[in-house]
Amino acid sequence: MTQGLEQEREQAAAWFSRLRDEIVTSFEALEDRQTAGPTAHLPAGRFEVTDTKRTAEDGSDAGGGVMSVMRGGRVFEKVGVNISTVFGALGAEAQKAMAARGVPGMDRDPRFWASGISLVAHMQNPHAPAVHMNTRMFWTPHAWWFGGGSDLNPCIEYAADTAHFHEVQRAHLAPHGDGLYAELKAWADAYFYIPHRGRARGVGGIFMDDRNSGDWAADFALTQDIGRAFLPAFVPLIDLRRNTPWTEADKDTQLIHRGLYAEYNLVYDRGTKFGLATGHDANAVLMSLPPMAKWI
Repeated sequence: MTQGLEQEREQAAAWFSRLRDEIVTSFEALEDRQTAGPTAHLPAGRFEVTDTKRTAEDGSDAGGGVMSVMRGGRVFEKVGVNISTVFGALGAEAQKAMAARGVPGMDRDPRFWASGISLVAHMQNPHAPAVHMNTRMFWTPHAWWFGGGSDLNPCIEYAADTAHFHEVQRAHLAPHGDGLYAELKAWADAYFYIPHRGRARGVGGIFMDDRNSGDWAADFALTQDIGRAFLPAFVPLIDLRRNTPWTEADKDTQLIHRGLYAEYNLVYDRGTKFGLATGHDANAVLMSLPPMAKWI
């Protein structure tokens, strides 16, 4: 049995909320900086903020969150930065999934609590990479863990961009132990692989799940540093690429790559499956899907 971890859960939820605020502010500043190029005539994008609610089968409160989405901006064609804290009792299928992951006793006490931040950005300029970031904490009376990471998804790859993204993450993970970056990079390479296409969906990043070293504070600190790495890893790449001229062929390449991204999120992504299975707001769960995509 785990402790109730009430104070720790509050700390985690508060951190995800603060990180969301920092990212929203940074992304709106990017919109303000975009004063040249083919999208400069558009109004600087701003996030539309919507509260999300989740209701248990008996009609009681089961948590919710905040969905923040920007559409049709100068830099971002669509970006969502969502936070949620949900709780209640897992259904039969979710209990089986937990048992399969080695969590005992879910059939006797299926209570759960989960909080996290989830971000996906799809860019106007095909030379600017799409990106995903997610970190979360999950608790049951029988176990707790952290998970998440971030990965870069360019449709037109630049080796220097990939190197920068990974190096920032390596630096933020370095205080948490030798070999950890390599471990989480390998995990991301495996997790974000698309078997039916025989390829990765992007150029990787870092990822972890079921993180429970037995030291909650240490694992929370690691989760925070994964979040802190995101803006310095990503924003300089957008400042570098947002004014790069593009062609219709470049845009076509972007739309085809977005189809690959959509396939992964709908078929394989664990967070998408969990959100829909537990009755969270479908619009918030599917926020990750691109505004437009193409299949050939």
